[in-house]
Amino acid sequence: MAEPTTTEGATAVDTSTVVSEFVGTALLVFFAVGSAVLGAEYIGTVGIALAFGFTLIALTYALGRISGCQVNPAVTLGVLLAKRIELRTAIEYWIAQFLGAIVGAALLLLLAKQVPGLETSGAFGSNGYGDRSAVHMDAGGAFLAEVMLTFLMVFVYLAVTRAVAVGGLEPLPIGLVLTVVTLVGVPLTGASVNPARSLGPGMFAGGEAMEQYWLFLIAPLVGGALAAVAYRFTHARLPAEGVAREREIE
Repeated sequence: MAEPTTTEGATAVDTSTVVSEFVGTALLVFFAVGSAVLGAEYIGTVGIALAFGFTLIALTYALGRISGCQVNPAVTLGVLLAKRIELRTAIEYWIAQFLGAIVGAALLLLLAKQVPGLETSGAFGSNGYGDRSAVHMDAGGAFLAEVMLTFLMVFVYLAVTRAVAVGGLEPLPIGLVLTVVTLVGVPLTGASVNPARSLGPGMFAGGEAMEQYWLFLIAPLVGGALAAVAYRFTHARLPAEGVAREREIE
């Protein structure tokens, strides 16, 4: 008699992927945003960009074969629109990513409080425009910047991966594009390109960080959606991944 593994097996896979996205997003916020909160004056913009890129490369090697290590609602939206995952899976990922970012930011705040004289309110690695932008970019410019930066990141992610599971050399361009995006975006908006990454630190920064959060929620999602549309045109002749490959984990 065949073993009844269908439901139980699917539940196990679902749990592992959701936990992977939660842990990955929490670690990305703690270490990458932490580089800005704790070490910006020592490592500068280049150091922060490298911290984001290298952290994502490491996490993608560690978790990519489980969930794809998307760790970003905009990336997940792009993967959903590229028809690689189902809506239910995308919702599970989004919940895990936002919760992970909040937990990662909370742990970072706990660590930051151990540094004498370190100010966490109002900034704390959050994103912003106007007076909260290093170049005082207005809301319109910030929106365009976030759309384009996220477009590049999600487009590269979709182009270099073929299914949900990520492995081989794929983590390298994924991490490198985040490095470039962060390097360009830090002076403009603080480089969000990730609604979860913006929410976690923003909640603990408070004030204008949360008042301006709407932009860093909407603009990256727009950029991710546009990247998925462009990907469908540029890679139209490649075999469709399909939802059937959602659980293709090596």
